[in-house]
Amino acid sequence: MNHIEKYIQQFPEHVQEILINIRALIKGNAPGAEELISYGMPAYKINKKPLVYFAAYKNHIVFY
Repeated sequence: MNHIEKYIQQFPEHVQEILINIRALIKGNAPGAEELISYGMPAYKINKKPLVYFAAYKNHIVFY
């Protein structure tokens, strides 16, 4: 299990489903992106430059 999967597993099941879908969309559209945790949230970089971040909180999910 990688660091992104560990991040997702800490949330309730209904939130996990949303995060898994977001992750799949990113990986499907940017298959070469590097996957990491940055600023405490899942992040994706291409050519060492930030592409997107996403995170879940108590009452909302963010996508940067």
